[in-house]
Amino acid sequence: MFHLDTLATLVAATLVLLLGRKLVHSVPLLKKYTIPEPVAGGLLVAIALLILKKTLDWEIDFDMSLKDPLMLAFFATIGLNANLASLRSGGKVVGTFLIVVVGLLMMQNAIGIGMASLLGLDPLMGLLAGSITLSGGHGTGAAWSKLFIERYGFQNATEVAMACATFGLVLGGLIGGPVARYLVKHSSTPDGTPDDSEAPTAFEKPDVGRMITSLVLIETIALIAICLTLGRVVAQWLQGTVFELPTFVCVLFVGVILSNTLATIGFYRVFERAVSVLGNVSLSLFLAMALMSLKLWELASLALPMVAILAVQTLAMAMYAVFVTYRMMGKNYDAAVLAAGHCGFGLGATPTAIANMQAITDRFGPSHMAFLVVPMVGAFFIDIVNALVIKLYMLLPIFNV
Repeated sequence: MFHLDTLATLVAATLVLLLGRKLVHSVPLLKKYTIPEPVAGGLLVAIALLILKKTLDWEIDFDMSLKDPLMLAFFATIGLNANLASLRSGGKVVGTFLIVVVGLLMMQNAIGIGMASLLGLDPLMGLLAGSITLSGGHGTGAAWSKLFIERYGFQNATEVAMACATFGLVLGGLIGGPVARYLVKHSSTPDGTPDDSEAPTAFEKPDVGRMITSLVLIETIALIAICLTLGRVVAQWLQGTVFELPTFVCVLFVGVILSNTLATIGFYRVFERAVSVLGNVSLSLFLAMALMSLKLWELASLALPMVAILAVQTLAMAMYAVFVTYRMMGKNYDAAVLAAGHCGFGLGATPTAIANMQAITDRFGPSHMAFLVVPMVGAFFIDIVNALVIKLYMLLPIFNV
């Protein structure tokens, strides 16, 4: 066992990102299917670590103390860059996409429970391989698995939940690019021209040059720190109540309120370019850490029936993105980028969705609508709606015997 401390892990994460960038630009297949750079680099390192584990029984233990703060910082930047006026103007689109998302949640749980029953497994296992971990991620999986252990005596619930969420994180980053590439070619604007004339946001074009002073950077770091601090306080206040929400949702919500309140009273206007630079750094490092630390040998411990359920869920997600998300959202270039984002958080997490969309827009062109809709729905509404859908399924007779 080799242990890497915080700084060594940070160095490893940056090297993973540089490796991913080199891979995507050097390997035609990765470039063709627009695989996000953190996914390419992180997955290659995870495979290398799997080989070391199986051949030499060597294992590297990473210090992940920076992982959660980086994720929270990313969601804080999403909130700080959220303009309520823009969100109001896109209200209809957000509403339509939310309906699409609810449809996927219902389908994922139906597939999970149905296949679990068909394969003779506990229906709870099917629910864990449904929207709890795929659309909910590791945090939602951990919360519900605790409930399953206490209420139903499902002792391996946590291990199953973490394995399913990890599987989803990997596949969410892999299928978004190929799905979007297929849809872009068949969209009304195959050259990547967006349907609106809006200037691309900074999250859409992370490589565009920016003039950022040290003072602006310090101010932005201060805003992010405020969001993290207040977001954690709010999450603790809500803990145990009917309004309980994950910490990252509270952090995002604080960012929305903070930036829009400061702008309304005319005290301070958030410098969006600086926020997006720090957001993209946090996003890239978080994904690199999450993927390079994957213990793929633990995924291999999933029983074959569980692998079958997750394989069907992955195929269903791709088909849903093509035949439902894309069509419902307008069958144009923006809809194709939205579909890539939906693959990201429908199987993995919102950071994966943003990385998917950045990979697509970097190659084909900007999509203002996608970057307006996906972060808010994927980071905020999804957890609230998912909790309601899961509770609805828990009312089924099979869970109350």
